[in-house]
Amino acid sequence: MTDESPSSNTRGSVTVGLTGGIASGKSTVSRRLAELGAVVIDADAIARNLQKPGERGLVGIRNHFGDSVIDPSTGELLRQELANIVFNDELQLEALNGIIHPMVREETARLISEAAPGSVIVYDMPLLVETGQHADMDQVLVVETPVEERVRRMVTDRGMDADDARRRIAAQATDEQRRAVATTVFDNSGTVDELVHQVDEWWRSQAG
Repeated sequence: MTDESPSSNTRGSVTVGLTGGIASGKSTVSRRLAELGAVVIDADAIARNLQKPGERGLVGIRNHFGDSVIDPSTGELLRQELANIVFNDELQLEALNGIIHPMVREETARLISEAAPGSVIVYDMPLLVETGQHADMDQVLVVETPVEERVRRMVTDRGMDADDARRRIAAQATDEQRRAVATTVFDNSGTVDELVHQVDEWWRSQAG
């Protein structure tokens, strides 16, 4: 395992960290940047792949949390069981992050090294600020949405309990912490079209 910075070996590329709290609309920004031609590296997708049966991330989770978070019939991770543990125990959340984050960082560095010279590489990571990796980026994009709107989306769109939604939000960096390291903040308090317009404006500014 290496501790290579995600921004290293980019051969003239611009490395952009994209982050935002849960249900902030970050996925919309990520998709639009990919449509515009950015190389988007999705840390969540990497983490999910690491947690598949037989993968080293799941092995690490099982070693720490035990068989109670593993489906005995399929060998798959019981995500809600794990969430119930880590979002009610800060030390257990830190333990989970300690297992997964170094692996995600290593895989991200490998993918970035394979990008074409001069690419705009967008590192899509919800916990970019929490893990300190914003410092490795040339730019940091933050998607910001009012907390109550995020709670509403999590309850309506994802079927989550409102208290659980607020606990998950509280476990992440605050808007103020993200804003403090941002080079650009996208305001997602309006419509999807308005958010996409902001992304397009940012992309055009990079071409100039």
